[in-house]
Amino acid sequence: MTESKIILESQIREIYGRVIYTHKTHEKCADVLKTRHDWIKFAEIALSAATTTSVLVVLFGDGKLFQLIAAFSSTILLGLTLYSKDFNLLAIAEKHKQAALDILAVREALLSLLIDIRIGNNEIETLQQRRDELNEELVNTYRGAPKTINKAYQIASKALKENEEFTFSDDEIDKFLPENLRRTNQG
Repeated sequence: MTESKIILESQIREIYGRVIYTHKTHEKCADVLKTRHDWIKFAEIALSAATTTSVLVVLFGDGKLFQLIAAFSSTILLGLTLYSKDFNLLAIAEKHKQAALDILAVREALLSLLIDIRIGNNEIETLQQRRDELNEELVNTYRGAPKTINKAYQIASKALKENEEFTFSDDEIDKFLPENLRRTNQG
């Protein structure tokens, strides 16, 4: 491989690594926001039940404790409602899912480009042009993507580094392939 192709491959490998992290972060961000949405909805239901029950007890009986529970529950419920009215967490989560899918397409194209460089059948100019096209596609995807949250990045980092969510052994890959495409013996 020529020096120029080595330099190009190094750059594309760097982009590829960043894209893997970005893709995984958007996936995890969607998961975090969906979970957050579910917890808020659960809390709203629980607080509504506590408020309603307490109000009914106060109406049909007496009890300062239940008045306090009703007031406390309804105040927290109001706070949650005000918080969630400005944020449609499910819609934002869906945007993160879409961004992850768009980034996945670029990630796979970058992998193919790295393979093309190693095979060596393409001229450096052709490879550079493809790199530039993928960079433009990536920038456009990033422009339309919602901002990620730090918690999602931390989860993605752990998933990639510790849980090895993006790595596969030859044995794992071979299980999905027909026998004539396998690299290891399945004896």
